[in-house]
Amino acid sequence: MTDFIKGRRGVRASTANGLSRMGTAFFLSISTALIALPDVSAAQDYTFGSVVIQGNQRIEAGTILTYAGIERGKAVSAGELNAAYQRILASGLFETVEITPRGGTLVIDVKEYPTINQISIEGNRRVKDEDLQPLLQSKSRLVFNPKVAERDAAIIAEVYNQQGRLSATVSPKIIRRSDNRVDLIFEVFEGGITEIERISFVGNKAYSDRRLRSVLQTKQAGLLRALIKRDTFVEDRISFDKQVLSDFYLSRGYVDFRTTGVNAELTRERDGYFITFNIEEGQQFRVGKITTSSDLADVDADEFQKALKMRSGMIYSPTVVENSIARMERLANRKGLNFVRVEPRITRNDRDLTLDVEFVLSRGPRVFVERIDIEGNTTTMDRVIRQQFKIVEGDPFNPREIRESAERIRALGFFSNADVKAREGSNPDQVIVDVNVEEQPTGSLSFGGTYSTNTGFGLLVTMKEDNFLGRGQRLNLSLSGAEDNQVYALGFSEPALLGRNLRFDLDIGYRETQTSYANYDTTSIQFRPGITFPVSDNGRLKLYYNAESIEMIDDGSAVFGGIVGNEIAQGNVWSSSLGYSYSYDTRRTGLNPNAGVLFEFGQEFAGVGGDVTFSKTTAKAIAQTKILNEEVTLRASLEGGLLDYTSGVSRSVDRYQIGSGLMRGFSPDGIGPREIVYDSNGDEVSNDALGGDMFAVARFEAEFPLGLPEEYGIRGGLFYDVGSVWGLTDASAATGSVFYEDFSLRHVVGVSLFWNTPVGPLRFNWSKALQKEDEDIEQTFNLTVSTEF
Repeated sequence: MTDFIKGRRGVRASTANGLSRMGTAFFLSISTALIALPDVSAAQDYTFGSVVIQGNQRIEAGTILTYAGIERGKAVSAGELNAAYQRILASGLFETVEITPRGGTLVIDVKEYPTINQISIEGNRRVKDEDLQPLLQSKSRLVFNPKVAERDAAIIAEVYNQQGRLSATVSPKIIRRSDNRVDLIFEVFEGGITEIERISFVGNKAYSDRRLRSVLQTKQAGLLRALIKRDTFVEDRISFDKQVLSDFYLSRGYVDFRTTGVNAELTRERDGYFITFNIEEGQQFRVGKITTSSDLADVDADEFQKALKMRSGMIYSPTVVENSIARMERLANRKGLNFVRVEPRITRNDRDLTLDVEFVLSRGPRVFVERIDIEGNTTTMDRVIRQQFKIVEGDPFNPREIRESAERIRALGFFSNADVKAREGSNPDQVIVDVNVEEQPTGSLSFGGTYSTNTGFGLLVTMKEDNFLGRGQRLNLSLSGAEDNQVYALGFSEPALLGRNLRFDLDIGYRETQTSYANYDTTSIQFRPGITFPVSDNGRLKLYYNAESIEMIDDGSAVFGGIVGNEIAQGNVWSSSLGYSYSYDTRRTGLNPNAGVLFEFGQEFAGVGGDVTFSKTTAKAIAQTKILNEEVTLRASLEGGLLDYTSGVSRSVDRYQIGSGLMRGFSPDGIGPREIVYDSNGDEVSNDALGGDMFAVARFEAEFPLGLPEEYGIRGGLFYDVGSVWGLTDASAATGSVFYEDFSLRHVVGVSLFWNTPVGPLRFNWSKALQKEDEDIEQTFNLTVSTEF
């Protein structure tokens, strides 16, 4: 093998024979040319009657003569001969070139570069050949060029640099074959990962290093360093983190924030980096006076002022100002006021640290959208992208709306890159919007395991396609099987039904349960289509139809009481119902990044066919806020439900069971009405959890750091739950004693451990019931996948 490239930027090459031989040949060619022109100083011009070209095999003589640019019979100077030599050499087709005048004949002797027989990459285990080969400019059956190969080696090294392997080296080598061919080989030494050992900050007073590290995309190397890929040093990621850090402070009123520098120092062992962000926070500003003025006679400034959600005294955020401008512009469009522009004018008050905001309404330029051109979407249909625009051809041009549309296109997750730009159209008063996208895979097939302290271990197979047939539709198929629970579910979603802001969902499911806490098995089938649409900035309304069949089956393993026995005897029971649910979520507008409120209310009415008639009402309210410089999260929730049967009788599978999921500290059937059957000796024969027609639960919890390194992703928590489930419509079938039909509160306290792992956020709960009933079933430990509201 022959080395030919001298390393730079992590690209190393041996200093062996190939390049040395090429350099020697080049030197000899120059020397020969100089020796062949002994009279250059004496003779200024040459005239050649003929040109002889030697050594060329693939390249035509005419092509070489064209590069030389020397005509027969025309006088040329020594400088022009040298220029001809340089042109031939610069073509990149020849290893050596010699130009020798021999009387009236000019002899051009060349040695062609070999052609590449094949290209191979050796030593690469972390990055596959199929990922590297498309990046190379050197190709099989093309002429070998050392400079191109050098660039290819640098490209391969950069791929490894982006993975944090800064010590990776790439050595390009050649093996000479017959017929002036070579095999080009890139020998890769991948090296180890250069991890980030520590991320620290200088100049931060309002927020701790821990809080700021949680904002960054780059992470410190931690306990799971073999699985976490964001703890490697990548320059581009550091640049992105600087912007993220700036956005974090600006959204919290620190308008003077800036990053003065980022220092990256190698450890003594040169296997890690210490990253230090030097920042200046400045002072936190709040919103002062908010006013609205208008330069237009047909615009009432007071009406636009009332549409604002901003309030004096709130922490200033550019996002809030942007949302206010967008709200005003939408109001202008609804009123038929075209080309209204809203300009925010900020007045700084350093004495009381406030920013006065004046919104000035004026007439913008009369510019229209000529057309919207979409390119690069090989899979996704044009209409999916066009649905992200609230404007169409012929509408007034609004730069803000174009920016928001671009963000909506990127948020789809269908494209690795989405670039939206506006340019002048066929006339100065028209604009063409260009949308250039790059498709990326949107489907996945995953296999995994599940574990729950209630259902045990299970296998999960999920097939998901977020852009089904390029229509922007979502299709999910999941198969999960735990020890006591098998679920087969199909979900379909159309986010823009009929091209409008209507979301259509269809869920079809089949479930079999063999529960360890009940003396029966269940089989259920569900068909549930629904439509969701916005009713306000934060409000959504969903209308749905639900058809469900549930059968309770005697598993033959135990004795049960009269109520459960009567329910099993009913066999398969169908319910057909219509329902609605309303949700109000302040996180949709993001006016306060540290707090949020979620309210949900829904009702379901059965009796549209089916075997039963009932109404079911549920409500939930959750509030969350962060305190102590956003280190501690406080969360409170209140949830309740009412089930009322007017035809038929509710069964245990229909009534509320609030253990585990809704109230910690108890098993799934741990509290609520129960039927207990005793034999003649007073011994317990069966103990059946019946569930209740009503429930109410309040949950309070705090989440906080434990002082462990942030990269471990471990936090602690405390919680307090209080609640009850009660109510039983008909207990006439009971053959034993029925307990806890009436309202009775249970109180639980506990501690939690939150752990963000690569397989998902896990939550460990240890609890203790402060107040419970004698027959309640406690569950002092529970492991679940942690979720946020």
